[in-house]
Amino acid sequence: MKTTAHQPSDAQSYFSAGLAARTQAAEIELNGSSVAYWTYEPVQATADTRTILVIHGFRGDHHGLLRVADQLPEMRIIMPDLPGFGSSAAFAEGKHSVEQYGAFISAFMAALGLGPDTVLLGHSFGSIIAAHFVAAHPGTVTPLILINPIATPALEGPKGIMTKLAVLYYRLAARLPRMLGLALLRSSLIVRVMSEAMAKTADKDLRRFIHGQHNSYFSAFANRDSLLESFTASVSGHVAEVAGKLTLPVLLVAGEKDEIATLPDQRHLATLLPDGVLKVIPGVGHLIHYETPGPAAGFIRSFLKDHPA
Repeated sequence: MKTTAHQPSDAQSYFSAGLAARTQAAEIELNGSSVAYWTYEPVQATADTRTILVIHGFRGDHHGLLRVADQLPEMRIIMPDLPGFGSSAAFAEGKHSVEQYGAFISAFMAALGLGPDTVLLGHSFGSIIAAHFVAAHPGTVTPLILINPIATPALEGPKGIMTKLAVLYYRLAARLPRMLGLALLRSSLIVRVMSEAMAKTADKDLRRFIHGQHNSYFSAFANRDSLLESFTASVSGHVAEVAGKLTLPVLLVAGEKDEIATLPDQRHLATLLPDGVLKVIPGVGHLIHYETPGPAAGFIRSFLKDHPA
């Protein structure tokens, strides 16, 4: 295992001066593939310090959850780039499915010696991966935190048409000649349209920061095939289908204006959980991790105090 220093990619005031001092980057080989991950050590460990394993969303990497990690200086936070994204290689064998990503979590936790007191946190597509992993491996982690969780089938309901168009986009990009397909997937115009649609803040500087983050990291994927497989997984599963098996305490953090994981769907999901609680952040959509990391961290901190190791 190789460990190196790591600095946040963006030096603006959206990160604290102390974040870099907490940060270490490392690589590990798992089943023939290189996995990059970042550990954010607590400034000062206390009785309330927990280890939180973070699973990021589709086409993101560890950078997306940095502002949340920054707001939890008393916690030890571990954030891998999922296989096929960021600085991690694609899976050497098998499809990039929800089940395969669950197997990755098992292998990753075993390699790092993470026990059942580990907190598992998933954002967006990461919420699907995390929920299905917990349903299949009860007792492996506790508790579970889902930010902007995908609560219903993406191919159904009012957003189904847009999802089907996205399916065509990824399939087309996978079938075009390589350079043309990559150009389509990494189109700065398409990334910007997506970023503009999801950002809800009226703060121009924050919007500029969000667009810069998406421009820098949204196109960091291993190859077109792994991206298509991951996208297919992201629209084929959801949290509600395993909600009844999530018998551990679960925190849902939802955005009032989320158009991908809508608030009515989050409220329904909360009713399906045996031991769940829903917290709603007003004025934000699917980018809680960028726009309102402070309130999200506050909910996480309170939830973990209510559910100590």
